[in-house]
Formats: sequence, structure tokens, C-alpha cells
Amino acid sequence: MKKELQRCPWSTDELYHAYHDREWGVPVHDDRHLFEMLILEGAQAGLSWRTILNKRENYRAAFDQFDAERVARYSGRKIAQLLADPGIVRNRLKVAAAIGNAKACLAVKKEFRSFDRYLWRFVGNRPKQNRWRVMKDVPARTPESDALSKDLLSRGFKFVGSTICYAFMQAVGMVNDHLVTCYRHKEVAGLK
Repeated sequence: MKKELQRCPWSTDELYHAYHDREWGVPVHDDRHLFEMLILEGAQAGLSWRTILNKRENYRAAFDQFDAERVARYSGRKIAQLLADPGIVRNRLKVAAAIGNAKACLAVKKEFRSFDRYLWRFVGNRPKQNRWRVMKDVPARTPESDALSKDLLSRGFKFVGSTICYAFMQAVGMVNDHLVTCYRHKEVAGLK
């Protein structure tokens, strides 16, 4: 009989297992992927992460694989196409935020040489290793996510409140919030 892996309690089915086991909490240093995750976390506001995971491939196609330079140049015609696309969340504010965030991302990259270099400063350039035992102990926001949110907002980013920023930080491995009982905690802890 095969022993079931012990995962974080939120990973309840195959869709979540795939995300949890391969991606969540793994440190990301690729600017395009970081931009993608920031946009997807903002798109998720008020919705379930399952909704976004189910639409993720559609988002990649609709937003030119999250090429910030291309997204920053979207015209009114492209915006109309996006708002008519049932494969993404068709919220005018979230679509406009994605385009504005692409422009802000390019400005950050110009100033810091990469989006990665800018973002990782908020955790001292290495993943913060947490040791939570139960989900109720995992915070929705932290002083680091507050600081990131405040700075992003000051640079013109939208849909980047502290709770969204913390979810983003968890997703891209800036913090390791796998529970210590989860098999991925130790694996992710060794990554930079």
C-alpha cells in the first residue's frame, strides 16, 4: 500500500497538489515569472486560487506569456479583446491594473536592473524560513508584505495590497510557509 504524502491542508485535490508540489514556495528569480505571479495574485482578489489556476494557460496566451514590454503597450483594441475573453477574469479594473503594472514593472527594472533584484530586497535577498505547525498560525500579512505593498503602490502598481503581496511572496518562495508537517517544507528550505 502506497503511503500518502503529507501536504499543507489547503492542497486538497490534483490541481492543488500539482501547484503545491512543484511550484508553491519555490524561490523564483525569473522576471517574467515574477511578473506573471504578481498579475495572477491580483487577478485572484475576491476569487479562489482554483479559479486562477484553471485559467492560467488562458492568461498566458491572452497576456503574451506575461512579456511586460508587450503588455505595457496594449491598446484600446487589445483591452477590448481581453474584456471579451472568457478564458480570463474579465474585470476592467484588473485588466487595466495588469497593463499599468507592466509599465511600473519596466520602470522598476530600469532602476534596479531586474524585477527580481527589486523584490527580493524585501526579505533580505533570501527566503524567509517559517516553521508553522498549523494553518491558523500562518499570517495573511507581515511587516515585509506591508513594506512591499507600500512601495509597489508608491510606484503605481495596483491590486497589490499587503494580503495579495503576502500570497505572492508565498507563491514565489520569498517565504517558506509550508507547514513543518508537510513533506515540501524541508525540500523548499534548501532552495535559494
